[in-house]
Amino acid sequence: MTDRAGDGPAGDAGSSTSDRPRILLDVMCGKLATYLRLCGYDAAYALDRGVEADDRLLSLAAAERRVLLTRDRELAERASATADADPRPAAVLLTERDVIDQLRELDAAGLPVELVDEPTRCGSCNGPVERVGAPEANAAPTDRPDYVPDDVGSDRPGWRCTECGQWFWKGGHWDDVAARLDDL
Repeated sequence: MTDRAGDGPAGDAGSSTSDRPRILLDVMCGKLATYLRLCGYDAAYALDRGVEADDRLLSLAAAERRVLLTRDRELAERASATADADPRPAAVLLTERDVIDQLRELDAAGLPVELVDEPTRCGSCNGPVERVGAPEANAAPTDRPDYVPDDVGSDRPGWRCTECGQWFWKGGHWDDVAARLDDL
């Protein structure tokens, strides 16, 4: 770990997401993106931004005040060399290839890896999500895509990405991720 990063998004979570740094994952760490987003991180992925070159990654991380997650030792060292006085890390060097092992490394580095009570970021594109429907109103949203269960937005909470339109709800996938994270 090295020094720097910015502030995370505010969120209504089991553990507050406001203390979580914004993340930039390099091209070797893309599988982590969805997990980190479910944990309440603003987790940008380099390839989603069309960025592969190390110099561009460093510039983007600095400009957006993001912690760079990388498996590239030299890149992590370069991020460290340009770090300012911010106490958060500029980069976290991951040594493992398996995503669950990488999550363990992040946890050991002091970055919480636990699901938030309410999603704050889209698992697909990293856009912010908004809650859809209100269980107390007992009225389902009329623009629900076919893949969304009928009770989402009326009987149980659902969320929609404000950027890509993807819908989310707590179901089997959420439970699977929770079980994997509990095993850390």
